[in-house]
Amino acid sequence: MIIEAPRRASGGRAARLRTALCWAAVAPGAAWAAVRLGGLDRGPLVQLLAFTPYAAAASVLPLLLALALRRRWPAAVAVLATAALVAVVAPRALPSGQPAVTGPTVRLLTANLLAGAGDARALVDLVRRHRVDVLAVQEFTPRAGAELDRLGLDRLLPHRQLDPRVGTVGSGLYARFPIGEGGVRHNRGGWGFDQSHGTVAVPGAPAVRVESAHPSAPYALDQVGHWRADLAAQPPATPDGPLRILAGDFNATLDHAPLRALLDTGYVDAADQAGAGLVGTWGPYDGDPIPPVVIDHVLVDRRIAVRAVTVHRVPGSDHRAVLAELRLPAG
Repeated sequence: MIIEAPRRASGGRAARLRTALCWAAVAPGAAWAAVRLGGLDRGPLVQLLAFTPYAAAASVLPLLLALALRRRWPAAVAVLATAALVAVVAPRALPSGQPAVTGPTVRLLTANLLAGAGDARALVDLVRRHRVDVLAVQEFTPRAGAELDRLGLDRLLPHRQLDPRVGTVGSGLYARFPIGEGGVRHNRGGWGFDQSHGTVAVPGAPAVRVESAHPSAPYALDQVGHWRADLAAQPPATPDGPLRILAGDFNATLDHAPLRALLDTGYVDAADQAGAGLVGTWGPYDGDPIPPVVIDHVLVDRRIAVRAVTVHRVPGSDHRAVLAELRLPAG
């Protein structure tokens, strides 16, 4: 008895330590799931939520730890957290059913040019090689516009609504087909990015309103309000009216509540629909040690079918270009 008592006490301490270790490992994933499901993206949580796919993958590790140490309640919480995170992330890798439409196919490309530093030749080559019909550009400068036309973009996509600016605020919209009712929307928050827009007349289909989207970035805590306001000010879908497409750098992922609210007006995310919703579009492409995240999107009216989405390198930019092959309703 003199020997066994200390052993039992020691065993009890070890058990409590294993339980505490499990709870410490499980808590971050559970909190992440609660924030994501609750749409609680505020302050520094906005930037963190962009990495939710990584959190979903990592949430398996605390679950395995709790199971290995036979800690029932931490394991139960870990199961719920993992299931919740995987449930919101995994569908992006799976193609979804599409509306049965019989109109023409349109290939739309969007690219952020990083204050005009993106390689113009690479962009024109993408347009030529993939027979792009509509091109939306952000951070579009006068020098970039001149170089694109020198390389032949004016012949490939002769119709345009452009707002080139020195720095990062400019935008542009190019098309193979005529663009009418063109204009520029000015975001009021943060950097005040501009958004070129117009109605593209695609033969054999209803006219399509297309806009080069670029809300503010939540790069600092004092910018989160601007980011939220710019996303809220994006033109909603018009399910009972004209077809709409928003394409560009949204500075938001599908794990951000303001972007999901915009989708709820009647858009779908093309990459998500095509099963390509986990392919990164921004992060390490200019050398920054940031895991890739998906902040560039093509949002299309739910009446438009998404046939394919691919992501392409643009040297000189910190973003990848997104190419969506779409089929419109017949006009």
